[in-house]
Amino acid sequence: MILAVLSILATVYTRSMERVNSLDPLKAQSAYDSKVLQLIYETPLNVDYSARPYRLTSGLCELPEVSEDGLTYTFHMVPDAPLTANAVVAQLERLRDPANAAAGGWTMSSVKAFHVVSDQEFRVELKERRHVFPWMMAMTNAAIPGPDGKGTGPYRLAAWRKNHEMRFERNCAWRGWKTAKEIPGCAPVDTIRFYTIDDVSTQWLMFLKGELDFLGEISRDNWDAVVNEKGELDPRLVEQGIQLYSVATMDVFYIGMNMRDPVVGKNKKLRQALSCAFDRETWCRFYNNRITPANGPVPPGVEGRLETPAEYGVYDVEKAKRLMAEAGYPGGIDPETGRRLVLTLAIGRPSQDSREMGELLANFYEAIGVRFELAFYTWEAFVRAVNEGRVQLYLMGWVGDYPDAENFLQLFHSKNASPGPNHSNYVNSEYDAAYDRAMAAESAEARNVQWQTCQKILREDCPWIFTHYSKVYSLMRERVKNYIPSHFPYGQEIELRIQTDENTRR
Repeated sequence: MILAVLSILATVYTRSMERVNSLDPLKAQSAYDSKVLQLIYETPLNVDYSARPYRLTSGLCELPEVSEDGLTYTFHMVPDAPLTANAVVAQLERLRDPANAAAGGWTMSSVKAFHVVSDQEFRVELKERRHVFPWMMAMTNAAIPGPDGKGTGPYRLAAWRKNHEMRFERNCAWRGWKTAKEIPGCAPVDTIRFYTIDDVSTQWLMFLKGELDFLGEISRDNWDAVVNEKGELDPRLVEQGIQLYSVATMDVFYIGMNMRDPVVGKNKKLRQALSCAFDRETWCRFYNNRITPANGPVPPGVEGRLETPAEYGVYDVEKAKRLMAEAGYPGGIDPETGRRLVLTLAIGRPSQDSREMGELLANFYEAIGVRFELAFYTWEAFVRAVNEGRVQLYLMGWVGDYPDAENFLQLFHSKNASPGPNHSNYVNSEYDAAYDRAMAAESAEARNVQWQTCQKILREDCPWIFTHYSKVYSLMRERVKNYIPSHFPYGQEIELRIQTDENTRR
């Protein structure tokens, strides 16, 4: 009996997790939503998160056949799929329907029509060529609920105490377990517990006590206790069997400017000045030098990225002051009020870290006479405010959905304005034309020429202050095996294995 209890306990995996907004695939907006939803539901295609470079693999469907003109994709259900082509198309139609206001509705914007051929086959007809379309079929928004609304994925939601814990139990009927990798002395994760822990110090203490198996991000305050001056894991943690992992993430962080705002949206010189006044060196130190200054919206390692320095992406206070004068605010004075220009920055999650970050930004802009007011929101309220255009400036990040420059540059196309992913409501006909030429191109080389044109336009217009690209450092206890850091860690718990030896250190 004791051994049986220990075995059950050994197959529980615990970690902290930010709040999840919704369990409806159509409403998924954050990486945290995706981490949960792709445990419950299956998508037409999957990303092989361990492959380098990343590649698509089968999900509910096999990889599609593509017509010569690139406008028709034919999908066949995998032989043991628990759902039919009709079920897949019905959900994708819901995603595409503007009446549903789906957060990921933009992923289906190029679809002209769906055609169900049989229970095992369907075709997608596109309005125009879109080389990244198969990647859309691996995104969380394309997850397919079963006829009863429940998922057919590897796990089922067993309990959800909002703002506290989500618990998942393994769905042993999922067909993927039949071919899952076996590791001697280890077992798949039977129970997953995601805890909502706002305080980073509490997260750290719970990890040290063995109450968490995985710490997905090491806070700034705890960095020196984890990594020594040589960049190595502290020997005391090594002795506990803790392992350090790192991966350069495919994301970009930024301060977005609402182009509909009468102050920042109509004044390019002001936006350029704000970009020049952003102190990138100090910002990197704030993050323990675990980030790289951003020179544009496309992160390193993504094809089509413009590598050259950005004219307004270099910290230069004197240049910023000159631009402020050209913008009509000499010395930061607003001529309409005779006082300092006041700008409001919206920040989601009012944590201590966010407050310190906001205060640092406010200090940057004191140097050019601009006063930053900080407006803190809960995450849900923040997303609503940004989507509805009720912010002036906002601090945000974009985590890549797929490894293509298009995924980042579509954030600036006018057709994607809020509530679409173009949260800055940026409109530039020259940019749209270059973007559209890239999408119509028949080769990667031709696309990349247009992608670089797009990036040059953005660097000049400055709808964003490009702050940084990140690198995530995480910690895992030795009882957990087969973990591979990835840009796409959605549902990767299916690959984890728990050592079942009762003597393994928790």
